[in-house]
Amino acid sequence: MKSTDLRPGMAIKMEGNIFLITQFQHVTPGNLRAFIQVKLKRIPDGSIIEKRLRSGEEVEQVNMDRREVEYLYADSSGYVFMDTQNYDQFNLIEELVGESMKYLKPNTQLFVLFTEGKAVQVELPKTVDLVVKDTPPGVKGGTVTNVMKEATMETGLKTKVPAFISIGEKIRISTEDGSYLSRA
Repeated sequence: MKSTDLRPGMAIKMEGNIFLITQFQHVTPGNLRAFIQVKLKRIPDGSIIEKRLRSGEEVEQVNMDRREVEYLYADSSGYVFMDTQNYDQFNLIEELVGESMKYLKPNTQLFVLFTEGKAVQVELPKTVDLVVKDTPPGVKGGTVTNVMKEATMETGLKTKVPAFISIGEKIRISTEDGSYLSRA
């Protein structure tokens, strides 16, 4: 496939590694040749690199299979997920899921990307609803100011929440940066 046909979300193979395209920009500087600037995320370690490709350069595309799965539980071998289409269960190791497990509680629906029959990346939903497990007590007048305090969620995730949030409340959290969005 030609580099001009690339789009964000596609997977390509370069230098023996599989990369997921996160950003794509076609640049045409004044009197110079056009080129493609892409930001790539290496699978499975997640490191980000930027690459400049010549316009029309051939790149090898990798077909990704995006499956809806449900997180079931954690055990000694890793994390157990179930494919919602055929009910097959499979394990994913800590290195593959990493920090994303702090957003998942049992029975959460999400997507996993597969290539060549192997799971390569976990796609979290945009937001998750979690219960506040521990936080300092609220202060009087906490709804007037935008004072934030540390809170620990039921999954172990730590985030900043407004002062009026108390233990036992369910809140909505962004999975992109772990920030508080609203009460759920």
